[in-house]
Amino acid sequence: MILYINTIKEGAKYIELIIYKGEKILAKFKIKAERRQSEKLLSSIDKILKNNNIKIDNINKIVVANKGEGFTSLRIGVATANALAFALGINIEGESGKVLNRKGLKIIKPKYVKEPNITYNN
Repeated sequence: MILYINTIKEGAKYIELIIYKGEKILAKFKIKAERRQSEKLLSSIDKILKNNNIKIDNINKIVVANKGEGFTSLRIGVATANALAFALGINIEGESGKVLNRKGLKIIKPKYVKEPNITYNN
């Protein structure tokens, strides 16, 4: 089974998770998470798995959206996908770009389509 993670859905306003088996979609989950991806991503993954009686051990690959505009939300999705793939010892793939091999570890690198727009509120 494949877990797809997208934290930049619709301008980084939503998290989308999909679980595939072959070409068949077994489960799909979309949640509003604008500026709250770090709070909601792991609990949403847990929820989609539990609601569909799928054990995390049944996931044998993670695909992550890794190219887009949401600087922080993109990093959250990619970092979480990399960490889960490493912890589970499974393959990882980015929607855009190559898998990097670093010291025997397969990782996905985020690809930003524009410079970050970081604001400071005092």
